[in-house]
Amino acid sequence: MPFPFEFSGFARKATRLAGLCLSLLSVPAAHAAPLDEAIRESVAAGELPGLHAALIDLGDTRLAEVYFSGKDEIWGVPVGEKEFGPDTLHDLRSVTKSVVGLLYGIALEEGKVPDPESPLYAAFPEYPDLASDPERKPIQIAHALSMQMGLEWNEDLPYSDPRNSEIAMENAADRYRFALDRPVVEAPGGRWIYSGGAVALVARLIEKGTGMALDDYAREKLFAPLGITRYEWVKGADGVPSAASGLRLPLPDLARVGHMVAGLGLYEGQRVVPEAWLARSMRPRAEVATDFRYGYLWYLTGPADSPVAVAVGNGGQRLTVQPKAGLVVASFAGRYNDPESWRTSLRILLDFAVPEARRRLSK
Repeated sequence: MPFPFEFSGFARKATRLAGLCLSLLSVPAAHAAPLDEAIRESVAAGELPGLHAALIDLGDTRLAEVYFSGKDEIWGVPVGEKEFGPDTLHDLRSVTKSVVGLLYGIALEEGKVPDPESPLYAAFPEYPDLASDPERKPIQIAHALSMQMGLEWNEDLPYSDPRNSEIAMENAADRYRFALDRPVVEAPGGRWIYSGGAVALVARLIEKGTGMALDDYAREKLFAPLGITRYEWVKGADGVPSAASGLRLPLPDLARVGHMVAGLGLYEGQRVVPEAWLARSMRPRAEVATDFRYGYLWYLTGPADSPVAVAVGNGGQRLTVQPKAGLVVASFAGRYNDPESWRTSLRILLDFAVPEARRRLSK
């Protein structure tokens, strides 16, 4: 099974931990010291390599918010040593994909994009040779949202490797034709094949339907309602925002996205994303690994009726949301193209966030 590079170690080696979480009551309490101090001590001891920042919220209570310094990149370009803080923009890498999924739900509610069960290729009539291919006609938009298109795609290589399919797409003369023209390897709706190309197609439908660039639509419909004013969306050589991995946010603003998801689409009393879309997105569509599934551009774990939503990105970027408990955990790290990068963000979740949340909820 192909795995994205940023997820491969987690999926292959730690899936049994990925019951992750959140059986909050099954994890023993720990860390009598304040969490900020405990995390700093762990960083000083070399136990959280590459950690740039971490934030843990339980409902309206901030349990931890810590920042460090370290080497960083902007979409693969080294920028040297940086001191991180609450206003520092940081790559989300593939956490970006989950944000694109939220935007599709907003556009769907506005009637500006097709229903996910609509044929994907019919929405791209500018490629008539592909749209008329009988092998491709059964592929739905839903299959792009759940990464079950059945098309060849390989992101199981470092993103510094031009053979990586996302990088090849970025280097292509037409990113959308590249994504749509991949060989059909199986029927849609079956095996999960991680694909930044699928997300590029979803984003293109948003742009076509709204008449706005992806980053402009995000600013108006998602960022402004959440009070997010500082962001960047890295663009490819063609000037198109990278829907698969280009978004950059400060850590507290990524947490705002998490709080809105935990609030089932509401943020400070304002409806931002339709609740029905979040329910649709959090419905398991594909098996990624044991106890780990995929919805519409979100990883899912835990019971199907109360899923934990997870977004992960290359280098150790992570957002974990458990709506039922109101737990939001966000972290940034600089372990880009390191197959063990998942360990740092997972430790923030399992060694610090979950035990403290359990302790407070059991009072």
